[in-house]
Amino acid sequence: MVDEQLILDSVGPVQAILDAHDGVVNVVDTTDGIIMISLEGGCTGCSSTPMTAMQIYYSLMKLEGVNDVIFVNGELPAYMRAFIDEKIAQS
Repeated sequence: MVDEQLILDSVGPVQAILDAHDGVVNVVDTTDGIIMISLEGGCTGCSSTPMTAMQIYYSLMKLEGVNDVIFVNGELPAYMRAFIDEKIAQS
């Protein structure tokens, strides 16, 4: 099981932006290395939320023990997920 605090600590450079805009990362579940999160607060309805989700997805998928990251509110479009997966596979 991936530690919730490690997840929150790993959102990387996005955290400063979230803090400035009252955005909140809510960890819903971490069972079997599948991280389920939602972006709330200032993220709700924000046009930059997919980019924020993309950065978070990238950061979390690099963590040991993380098998997938699911945004329960659909903040990460499938084409962005595919782009990140391809970049991670190349590195």
